[in-house]
Amino acid sequence: KSMQSMVGKRLPKFSEKESEQLKGSFDFLGLNYYSSFYAANAPHLRGAEPAQQTDALVNVTNQHDGKLLGPMAASSWLCIYPRGFRELLLFIKKQYNNPVIYITENGYDEFNDPTLSLEESLIDTYRIDYFYRHLYYLQTAIKDGVNVKGYFAWSLLDNMEWDSGYTVRFGLVFVDFKNDLKRYPKLSAHWFKKFLKKS
Repeated sequence: KSMQSMVGKRLPKFSEKESEQLKGSFDFLGLNYYSSFYAANAPHLRGAEPAQQTDALVNVTNQHDGKLLGPMAASSWLCIYPRGFRELLLFIKKQYNNPVIYITENGYDEFNDPTLSLEESLIDTYRIDYFYRHLYYLQTAIKDGVNVKGYFAWSLLDNMEWDSGYTVRFGLVFVDFKNDLKRYPKLSAHWFKKFLKKS
């Protein structure tokens, strides 16, 4: 089904001229990629309030037959599946005439564990693996002609996440929130520096 058939009257109306002006008018596509999901049809529920979840008519999950799509990060929605990154990029290339793409966010979080020492908090080998495998699949997509012009890791620094507050850490750099916001590069920051020098 098309978006028009699903949400109809709530969409803005455009004249033919406006539609023509809008086609291909964007400069680039900014894409955040963290994870993939399995999707299944979800029938429309009569009387359901309009919302993103009900409009989409889809159920998403990170499991199939009781098996996870991949290992989990700290956030409940972040199931690690690097191959999905390439698959999404190839889909966009085919479906939308290979637009210029900037990867605006791609990253891995871990729990903010106050029982760890500073030294232990800086050893983030899972994040290195996440970036290594996602950058590998990004490279294969580029070799297959996907028009990616830039990549931004999420995130340079540990920060306050909208959905999780300070309970998770995405940063390449550890931020000591209890000690004047002092910053310490994690193992992943050193890895990324070497990776960029080689590339």
